[in-house]
Amino acid sequence: MPPTPPTPSLGFPEPITADPPEAIARPLLTQSWLDLTFLHWAVDPADVAPLLPPGTVPDTLDGVTYVGLVAFRMHRVGWLRLPGIPYLGTFPETNVRLYSVDEHGRRGVVFLSLDASRLLPVAVARAGFRMPYLWSRMAVRHSGDTVMYTSSRRWPGPRGAHSRITVRIGEPIGEPTGLEHFLTARWGLHGAFFGRSMYLPNTHPRWPLHRAEMVECEEDLVTAAGLPKPVGGPVSVLYSPGVPARFGRPARPAGIRTP
Repeated sequence: MPPTPPTPSLGFPEPITADPPEAIARPLLTQSWLDLTFLHWAVDPADVAPLLPPGTVPDTLDGVTYVGLVAFRMHRVGWLRLPGIPYLGTFPETNVRLYSVDEHGRRGVVFLSLDASRLLPVAVARAGFRMPYLWSRMAVRHSGDTVMYTSSRRWPGPRGAHSRITVRIGEPIGEPTGLEHFLTARWGLHGAFFGRSMYLPNTHPRWPLHRAEMVECEEDLVTAAGLPKPVGGPVSVLYSPGVPARFGRPARPAGIRTP
């Protein structure tokens, strides 16, 4: 018999690809992410490892991992193949996220917090999916080539945790660097869904990325999520006009799709 090919492991993550590795023909969720700003700081993997779900470890590049603060507009969240919801499914969002890899080599993100301005989607995501959504006052404003994002947490807390981010949009990026691919080309989410650790795959077109200059960043969302306060300015500041996205059905840690 021919030898069984090795299974990807924590030591052998899948390659980073700018395009999704596979299509999702029957989406569980559809949505668009618009007017995104990505801020990233380098962090010690030992600081983030305790915050990751069972079966995952920090994903690293040259021995370093990152914490991301990502602000954007969620647009028309929809279930299955139904049309996206225009009001309840459209709102500003700002998330704090980490980078993970599981025992099957699947790279993903782990959300520590997701501030959003619509109470009903927040309540549904918390109760139905155990996602760390939080209700906040939020706004996204454009002025010429600058974008400002503001948030102030309402519930469940810590009440008043906030962010105020302003960036100036620069030139489009023809070919992202290895770090920029590492931070943005993520095709799944690690987390606890329905009481189990699972992997939720997603697809979207290749990111249209722009260089960006941070004009202002006043925030305490990163420390509210349980991480040390970032030291200095972010090592990466990017902007994207956005992409449509699809999420597939969750996969268990063993890689078996749920029914």
